[in-house]
Amino acid sequence: MADKYPSYTYVFHEFDVDESYLYNEAFISFVSKHEKKLRLFYRDSLLRGKEILPTMQGLLVEDGVSDLFIYLSMVESGFSTDAVSPKKAVGLWQFMPATAKEYNLTVYHGYDERCDTVSATSAAINYLNRLYKEFGKWYLSAMAYNCGEGCVSRAIKRAGTDDLSVLMNEDLKYLPRETRQYMKKILLLAMIGENETLDFGNGTDEKLENALIEVNVAAGISLQKIATLLKMKEEKLLSLNKSFKDGRVPQGRTTYKITIPIEKVYAFYLRYQLQDKKKVFRSHMVSHTVALGETVESIAKLYDVDTEEIITSNHLKNDFLVLDSLLVIPVNKKTFDKIIK
Repeated sequence: MADKYPSYTYVFHEFDVDESYLYNEAFISFVSKHEKKLRLFYRDSLLRGKEILPTMQGLLVEDGVSDLFIYLSMVESGFSTDAVSPKKAVGLWQFMPATAKEYNLTVYHGYDERCDTVSATSAAINYLNRLYKEFGKWYLSAMAYNCGEGCVSRAIKRAGTDDLSVLMNEDLKYLPRETRQYMKKILLLAMIGENETLDFGNGTDEKLENALIEVNVAAGISLQKIATLLKMKEEKLLSLNKSFKDGRVPQGRTTYKITIPIEKVYAFYLRYQLQDKKKVFRSHMVSHTVALGETVESIAKLYDVDTEEIITSNHLKNDFLVLDSLLVIPVNKKTFDKIIK
């Protein structure tokens, strides 16, 4: 297998795996059974993610994580930015809601930052760096990413070692089968990819053409309007910004970041101007108890105010509301007088 995959030395080094693992019987058997299928999966994933891979690779390298961890994302999602697992994990890096919250990814109606390439990759990097700090080896970090820190810690304690060959033993089963398969997939896909010299393009011009950049846009704007301004297909822009549901930037903040091709950045700043919202002074306040089915938008419409005013006045982090909670609504005198009557 060393002749077939000369890249294994680099791959194993990046994941802190001893080179002797190449001759592990269980790994050899896995490669023999799954090689053909994973080659097809690799090519499909590469085609799907060709536009976002340079960005992911740059973020990984910049923050001290090997760019070979893109293969972890490949196993997790096949580079589909809005992939959803049966367990409701979402995005390139398959974050569950609780983990997303822990790493400051915003998830609420109309906006899911787990589907944003930059935000999700940055969160994954922070998570992987934390796991590496805890376990000291990258293959342990990858396995903990799959089954959790507690699972890997218990496996090491039971095995009496953190040696990969021992932890992956098919008979002793220190780790769940899913995690054992997961680690083998990552290693094999990395060997396949690095063997084909995965450089995300054939030259500088193509890399530049596929490069992406983030820009700020106002809340509430439709991606269709932005696409029209940039003279690009709406479907293309939507595919780069799957964190925004229904093709529209939500109202939860003043501005949001969207991803556009770097070749369109000049057109963006030439044709799009971010308007500063004029602040409206509201002289009166009324209370409102959240009823079933109500949203920040519906309440704002009821009192003729902006959603941002409600969010700011109540120190809300997003537009998620708790049933029967009490909100303070800033209103003008006319609305106030109407309510008290």
